Amino acid sequence: MLATGALAAAPAQAATAPSIVAKGGYVMNNSTAKTLYTKAADTKRSTGSTTKIMTAKVVLAQSNLNLDKKVTIQKAYSDYVVANNASQAHLIVGDKVTVRQLLYGLMLPSGCDAAYALADTYGSGSTRAARVKSFIGKMNKAATDLGLRNTKFDSFDGIGNGNNYSTPRDLTKIASSAMKNSTFRTIVKTKKYTAKTITKTGSTRTMAAWTNTNGLLSNYSGTIGVKTGSGPEAKYCLVFAATRNGKTIIGTVLASTSIAQREADAKKLLNYGFATAG
Repeated sequence: MLATGALAAAPAQAATAPSIVAKGGYVMNNSTAKTLYTKAADTKRSTGSTTKIMTAKVVLAQSNLNLDKKVTIQKAYSDYVVANNASQAHLIVGDKVTVRQLLYGLMLPSGCDAAYALADTYGSGSTRAARVKSFIGKMNKAATDLGLRNTKFDSFDGIGNGNNYSTPRDLTKIASSAMKNSTFRTIVKTKKYTAKTITKTGSTRTMAAWTNTNGLLSNYSGTIGVKTGSGPEAKYCLVFAATRNGKTIIGTVLASTSIAQREADAKKLLNYGFATAG
C-alpha cells in the first residue's frame, strides 16, 4: 500500500524545473499565491512597458471612475512619443478619446501616448508636470500597499530616468492584483481593438486597429494576459497568465533576449506551473 501511495504521488514531482534564457523569472498559482518557480526572482531590473500594468491598475482604482469620460489628446503626448521613439497608440491631437479606449491603447499596442494621457488625467496638480508626478506617486503608493519592497516607479510607462525597477516576483503580484478587476481582465485578453474617437470637428474617426503585443494570446492555449515590455536596458520582458482546467498560473520573465525567446521562456514556465500546481 505504501509503495502504491508513493507512486501515485510521483507525477506531481516528475516535472523538472525548466531552464530559461531570461535573467529573471517567477511563477505562482494565482488562486493560492503559492510560489512554483523562481530564478533571480527578487533581483531588481528595468521593467520596460510591463510598468503599464501598474498604470492601468492605478487608473482602475480611482473612486467613481467613469470609463466613458472623454479625454482630449494634447500635443504634449504626441511630442513625447516622437521625442522618445516610444511605442504608441497613434492618438491624434485634438481627438476626444474615452478612458476605456485609452486603457486599450495603453495595454494592447503599449501606447506611451495613452499612458501620458491617463497620467495627466488622473494625477492632481495645476500643471501637467505636477499631475504626472502625482500619478507616479500613486503608482508607488499602490506598490507599497501591496507590500512590495523591490519596486519603484519614476515613469508612467517604463521610460524611466534610471529609477524605474521591479522584480519578477513583484511584477507578478502587481499583475495578480490588477487581474482582480474585470475591466483589466477583459482588456488584457483582447487580441485586437478598434477605437472610434471624436475629432475636433465632432465627426467620428475610426482608428486603425490596435493589436495586442502579447503573442501568447495566439499561440498558447488558455492565455488570459498580461503585458509585454522591452527596452535597451530591460531587454525583452513578459508578464503572463493562463487558465487551464480551472487553474490560473501567473508569472513574469525579465531580460530575455528576443520577442520569440521571452514567449518560449513563458511557455516553459506556464507548462511547469500547470504540472506542479497540484
